[in-house]
Amino acid sequence: MTDETSDSDQSAESDQPAESDQPAESDQPADSDDTDTQSTPSLATDAQRNFPVPAFADLPEDLQERIAQEAEEAGFTPNVFAALAYKPSQFRAFVAFHDALVDDTPLDRIEVEMIVVAVSGVNHCLYCNVAHGALCRIYGDDPRLAEQLISNYRTADISDKRREMLDVAVKLTESPATVTSEDLDRLYEAGYSEEEVWDIGAVASFFNLSNRMATFADWRPNDEFYDLGR
Repeated sequence: MTDETSDSDQSAESDQPAESDQPAESDQPADSDDTDTQSTPSLATDAQRNFPVPAFADLPEDLQERIAQEAEEAGFTPNVFAALAYKPSQFRAFVAFHDALVDDTPLDRIEVEMIVVAVSGVNHCLYCNVAHGALCRIYGDDPRLAEQLISNYRTADISDKRREMLDVAVKLTESPATVTSEDLDRLYEAGYSEEEVWDIGAVASFFNLSNRMATFADWRPNDEFYDLGR
């Protein structure tokens, strides 16, 4: 039996694009501007008052990646990253030291945050009192703890062991020249290991630096920190 379809009919049919060749709606490129807006963190221009805050797009790639990671985890960009971005080399050193203090220590994370808040309270550091006060509430699962430590850690609802820890951290803050081996012995007698004693001193020392820089540059805490852990 012969094929009755003409050559012209076959040609016309072959010229029609197959349904699968039509671009699906889902294949259409998304609006790149909307995507960039959603994925690019913003740096608050008032994150610090005494120095400018650079634009996110002007930062080195490694800083952009770290800030984007922090913004994704927190749901906002903590202003400390916006402030430190003013000096990328110091941003890297500061963040690396901070990470080592919280990631490579036998201290409980709440103990680290308690030291930060007690030291920051003595130094009247607004940024660290608010930002690390939030972390203290979260890691301690206690909405009252941060305010107790900031106002007077000696009367806070904490264990005697941790009060000894804060006594030494605050002494190192207020009168470092008076710190002796006897202060370290107090920590050993309270039950802290040698590495923990080292880290108590390291955390207190680092956040004294942070407090002073935050005060000097006038870092401002994000509004979100005030409500976290309540």
